[in-house]
This record gives sequence, C-alpha cells and structure tokens, in this order.
Amino acid sequence: MIELNKIKRGPIMFALIIGMFVAGLNETLMGNALPEFMKSFGVSAATGQWLSTAYMLVVGVLVPVTAIMQQWFTTRQIFLSAMSLFLVGTVSSAVAPEFGVLLVGRIIQAMGTGMLMPLVMNVIMTIYPPEKRGGAMGMFGLVVMFAPAIGPTISGLIIDGLSWRWLFYLVIPFALLSIIIGAVVLKNVSEVTKPRVDLLSIVMSTIGFGGIVYGFSNAGEHGWSEPVVVWTIAAGSVSLLLFVWRQLLLKEPVMDLRAFRYPTFALIVVLMFVLMMTFFSSAIMLPIFMQGVLMITAFKSGLILLPGGFVNGLMAPISGMLFDKFGPRITIIPGLAIVVISLWQFTRFDEATSTGFIAAVHIALMIGSALVMMPAQTAGLNQLPNHLHPHGTAILNTLQQVSGAIGTALYISIMSGGQKHYLSGVNDPQAPAEIANGLATGINNAFIFGGVIAIVALVLSLFLRKGKSPELKQAAEQEESINYKEK
Repeated sequence: MIELNKIKRGPIMFALIIGMFVAGLNETLMGNALPEFMKSFGVSAATGQWLSTAYMLVVGVLVPVTAIMQQWFTTRQIFLSAMSLFLVGTVSSAVAPEFGVLLVGRIIQAMGTGMLMPLVMNVIMTIYPPEKRGGAMGMFGLVVMFAPAIGPTISGLIIDGLSWRWLFYLVIPFALLSIIIGAVVLKNVSEVTKPRVDLLSIVMSTIGFGGIVYGFSNAGEHGWSEPVVVWTIAAGSVSLLLFVWRQLLLKEPVMDLRAFRYPTFALIVVLMFVLMMTFFSSAIMLPIFMQGVLMITAFKSGLILLPGGFVNGLMAPISGMLFDKFGPRITIIPGLAIVVISLWQFTRFDEATSTGFIAAVHIALMIGSALVMMPAQTAGLNQLPNHLHPHGTAILNTLQQVSGAIGTALYISIMSGGQKHYLSGVNDPQAPAEIANGLATGINNAFIFGGVIAIVALVLSLFLRKGKSPELKQAAEQEESINYKEK
C-alpha cells in the first residue's frame, strides 16, 4: 500500500503543474501561426489545419487507455514518459525541414499530452482528501486555463518578430525543466496492479473515439455531406457502441463505465459535455469574428482575449476554495448563469461592436467558466471510490476532446450556413462589406445555438447536490459505529 500521509504534496504538484503549463501553452500556440506554416511549407489551409486536427485526434484516442496505463505503470514512469515524448515532439517540430516532419512532431507532442492530462487529475484526487480537493483542482485549473489563454498572444508576437520555429524553441526549456524536477521529486501515488489488458477494447476505443473526433473535425472544415465525414462518424459511432457493450461485460474493463452508476458523476459528465462544446467553440468563433468582421490582426485579437485568460486563471483557485467550503452549487449555478448571459451578448455583435465591449464580455464568459470547470469535475470525481478515479478522469478528459470536436464542427457549420443564407438575399454577395455582415450573422446564429445548450447545462446544474465522497461516508459510518459502541 502507498502511505499517502508521508507524501509531500507540494513538490509533486509543482512538477505536475509545470508539465501541464507546457502542454496547455503548446495547444494554442499554433492557432495564429497557420498562415505562416502555409507560406513556409507551401501547403493549403486544408492541409495546414491538420497540425491542430491531428493533435486533437491523437489526444482523443489516447486518453481512454490512460486508466489502464495507470494500473500498469507508476506515476513517475507515466509522467516522465509523457514529458519525454512531448520534448521529442517539440524538438522534431522545431527543426522540421518539411511539413510531414512537423506534423509527426505534433503527433508525438499529442501522445505526451494525452498521457499527462488524466494522470495529473488522478494524482490530485489521490493525494488530497475530499475536503481539500477543490482548492488543489483550482490551482490545477489556474494553469490549465491560463496557459492556453496566453498562447495566441505569444504566438502572434513571435510570428510578427521571429521565425515560427521559436514557437517550439520557447517550449523546450520548460519541458526540460519539468522532466528534471519530475525525476527528482515525483513519487508513485497509485497501486500498480497490472490487470489484464483487453486489446480488442483498445482497438474499439481507438476506432470509436478517433473516428468521431476525426469526422466532426472534418465536418467543420469541409461540410457534413463529404463521404469521409459520414463514414468516419458512422464507423466511430458503431465501434464506440461495441466498446461500451464490451466494457460492461468485462471483469477488468479498459474504461470502467460503472462510474456512471454514481448519479452525480453521470450528471457532471453530461453537464461538462455541453459546456465544453460552448467553451472550445467560443475560443474559435471570437478570433474569426474579430479578424473577419472587424478586420483586426491576429496579434491584436490575441491581446483582446488575454485579459479574459488572466481573469480565468485567477478565478480558478477562488472557485476551488468556494467549492471546498460550500459545495458545488454555490459556484456552478451562478457560473453557468454568467455563461448564458455572456453568450446572449455575443449574439448581438456586429461590425460596430467595440473591442472593449468584446473584451468585457469575454472576461465575463471566462469568470463564469472558471466558476464551473474545476468545481464540476471535482464534484463528479468526489462521488467515485478511489479505484474508479483513473477511469473517471479518463472519461471526463476523453469527452472533453470529443465535445470540443463536435462543438467546433456544429458552430462552424451554423456559422457557414448563416453566412450563406444572408448572402443569398443581398444584391452584391461579393462585396467585402456584405461578406463581413454575413459572417457576423452566421457567428450570431452559432452563439444562439451555444446559448441554448448553455441553458440546458444550467437546468442540469439545478439537480446537483453536495453529497459526500465514499471515503467521507465510510469515515462517518465508522465514527458513528464507534460512538454507538461507547454508549
């Protein structure tokens, strides 16, 4: 047994947080750099977008198997392997002589990220008692939200003044530092039981989650009628159903779906799914609006969104402390209400909207998101017994990738449809002003859709109850039994 009371949490959290900062920063550094990659390697936008699509695809495929990995390998082994893979991918991308090498480097980076994200959450759930997990997850949320928020601004600054290779050079020292610190301070905090690995389940999971992420990612870019979109989503859906069916039959499943027997966890999964659709999609829609309607540069659009990222990061620990003290409802319900109001404001954006108003509404959205994200995940995972924590974190992280792909595809499709409908009713559909107006209309429609699903999430949050984790319930029962015997 691992003696958790002898483990020093501070150094472990420091090592994990540096790793997550590097991975989080890397995820959004690429956005503003796509035109530069296209010019440097002579590739089209459809080819260049694979730098982001492949990354999301690999993470979506790898995360489901991390639950079984955490039962076969120690915390230290997984962390150092993940960060080493990430470092190799970063160096490969930095020196890439052609686009294919750059893409392979990004895929290797994604393999490291996919191993890292569920590991960090599971370690937090393991080394902290239930009454302190909210604060710990808040600190984790600070990094998870802050690093991606500053990515577009840093990316725009680098692209304006340096070579695109500095997007990767910048990350290398942080990755090295994370590996060194992890090698020195990281201890194993989980039991290595080495259960039987069902290879057929892994194949089904890969085809299922990979097919859905790939299909929806391409639908957003190329449309829903493309045969590759239809067939990959269909194949992914069938394989995913078979995967679920098989997990329910196995004694040692790759992803233990018995976690859904706990009502609060099941409710949080649905709530997070619809919320993450909005969160990821808003991050894409706002830059498109600012660059396509207001005609401002990528760097300036990144600067406008930067305050929201800072506020989001600062709010994450605060929401965690509020969760520890008052439970999930005190943060999640008001947070979702703020998200709904923010999305309603987004539906009113047009070519006359000021950048200051955009920044203010985005800050509100980020405050609302911070009040929901980590408290909701902590509330769901708190309801699971310890042996289900690796599976719970794998489920939540996998569905975040899937919901991101689905949400982005739906938003972009609604935006494109709204723009086409607008342009079909004007005299000069080729006029730049009309194209911009059409884009604004399409984006407004997309945010209306986002607002509707955010309202669904808000309604679901009303059913949340504080509840106690299995560990706290067991402790309370033991104390009650002792008191009864003493009487």
